[in-house]
Amino acid sequence: MGKLPSFPNMNNAGGPVLPGLDCGTCGFRTCAELAARLAAEPALLKRCLYLSEDRFDASSRTQPEAPIDSAAPAAFASPCESRTQAAGSVCPPDRFAVDECAPTYRDSLDREIDFYLEHFPEDPGPREIIIPHNPMITREMDIQPGDILIGRPLGMSCGCPITHCGIAFEVDKRTGVIVWCVTGPLDPRSKGFKDLGYYIAEGYEGLVKHARREIRIGERYFFQPRMCMLQWRHSGLVNFLNRIPGCLQVRLEGLWIG
Repeated sequence: MGKLPSFPNMNNAGGPVLPGLDCGTCGFRTCAELAARLAAEPALLKRCLYLSEDRFDASSRTQPEAPIDSAAPAAFASPCESRTQAAGSVCPPDRFAVDECAPTYRDSLDREIDFYLEHFPEDPGPREIIIPHNPMITREMDIQPGDILIGRPLGMSCGCPITHCGIAFEVDKRTGVIVWCVTGPLDPRSKGFKDLGYYIAEGYEGLVKHARREIRIGERYFFQPRMCMLQWRHSGLVNFLNRIPGCLQVRLEGLWIG
C-alpha cells in the first residue's frame, strides 16, 4: 500500500504529521485549520480519524501501534475504507454499550428517548447548524467566527420557545449557514451580541456515550441534548456516524421537538 501524503510543515518542531486529506471528519474543513488550533488546544488531535489508535475498518485489520504523536504517519487503513467507516458504518457491537433496560432515558415530560447528545469537551456548548430565516442576515451583519449571537428556532424545524445564545464557530457567507456552539445568556448580557432573529435549526453534532438501542445511519431517533434547558426530547435523522474512543460522534438533521 502506498504511503499516505503527509501534511507539509507540520513536523518542523517534532510534532504530529497530519495526513493532509482534508476529509472534514475532525470538524474542521482542512488539515490546515486543525493544525492552526493544535498549539493552543492539543487535545483536538484525538479527532483525527487517521491518527487514532482506536480506528476500526470493515475488515477488522490490526490497528496501528504507533502513538498519535509520532513524527511519522502510522500504517493507516486505505483512505477509501477509512472514509467509508467515517461516513456511516456502525462500530462493532463489543465497542458500544446499548442499555436497553436503563430507566433514565426519559425527558421532563416523561417521554422516552433513545440517547443523550453530549457536546464536544473542547466546545463551550452543543454544536448546532442553523440558517437565519433571512440568510442574507449572515452577510449583512458580517457574522464572523467568535461572534456572540442570539436567536430563536421558529416553526417546523424545532419551535423551541427559548431564545438561544451562542458563539459562532463556522460561517458560510454564500449560503448563510452558521455553525455555532449554544451557551447560556451570560456572555450576551455582559459582552453584547448580534441578534439573528428567527432561524431554522438544521442539525446537531455531538457525542453519544450510551444509548437505549443501536444507532445506525439512516434511522430516526428520539434524543435529548444534554444541556437542553427544557429537558425536552428532540427527534433527528442520523446521517453521520463515527466511532471514537469511548463513544460515537454523530450528526442529526431533520430536527423536530416532541
